Amino acid sequence: MLPPGNVLLLLLLPVAAAQVTPGSYSGCGPLPLPLLAGLVAADAVVSLLIVVVVFMCASPRGRPTQEDGKVYINMPGRG
Repeated sequence: MLPPGNVLLLLLLPVAAAQVTPGSYSGCGPLPLPLLAGLVAADAVVSLLIVVVVFMCASPRGRPTQEDGKVYINMPGRG
């Protein structure tokens, strides 16, 4: 089931589409190939940067090691 906000958006989408007159896309059109390639490359770099940052933040460095070999559950600072 969709959240109420998404249902409202889906209901208003045909109304917004009806407001657009044909041929009123000023400045929209096919992008030049170098610009499109640059946008794709920039998107790939930003996506890779996000993955690296998430990986670095999620890595287990700096956490205390378990010296007694036990697994502690629901004990902050012990596992």
